[in-house]
Amino acid sequence: MQKMQKLNVVRRLFPQILSGEKTSTIRWRELRIKPGLMTYVNEDDPSQSTVVRVTECTDMPLSDVAKYLGKEIEWTDQIMLEGMQEHYPEIELNSMVQLIEHLTPEQTHEMEKTKAVL
Repeated sequence: MQKMQKLNVVRRLFPQILSGEKTSTIRWRELRIKPGLMTYVNEDDPSQSTVVRVTECTDMPLSDVAKYLGKEIEWTDQIMLEGMQEHYPEIELNSMVQLIEHLTPEQTHEMEKTKAVL
């Protein structure tokens, strides 16, 4: 059996993952994630975690992520770069990142429950 993939996430984003509002994350120079189950852990309170099903992982320059996700209006290059530099001070717009897309925790739970019945 494969070990569960795990990513830490900052406290302010954890509720957005739980609610299903956040269904993707961008990582730079971190552990490579693959489609399948993954646990998000609140880095400020490791007792809080949730499981999601990663559906797609795509490598692309940071500058392409907003357009790919259809968020180019709200995520201008400057906003994207400033937000990412909070976590990765050395990142640039031309840096290659991994975009990780996933189901919500609720969708993941329903899918796993259905699989268990089959």
